[in-house]
Amino acid sequence: MTVFTGATPEQYNRCHSYTMIMDYKQILTLEPGKRSGKPCIRGMRITVYEVLSYLAAGMTHEEILSDFPYLTQADILACLSYAADREKQSLIAA
Repeated sequence: MTVFTGATPEQYNRCHSYTMIMDYKQILTLEPGKRSGKPCIRGMRITVYEVLSYLAAGMTHEEILSDFPYLTQADILACLSYAADREKQSLIAA
């Protein structure tokens, strides 16, 4: 088991339980004719990549929710969970 440096056991357990709870497959959709088949949020035309790009650019969850009122906190967390799962899968495949 890999634990990030500086994380207490309580912090690690709390974060681990959050990743187990978020089931992004209930929120994210893949449709071949929409956005070139990229994963989108709840069938809308906003992609996971776009949300992750906003976060990477420094936008807070609150700023994203303000700019896109049809999104929810769960949508943002689903995007992060999807990215974490993709990263985990790429590590396993390597």
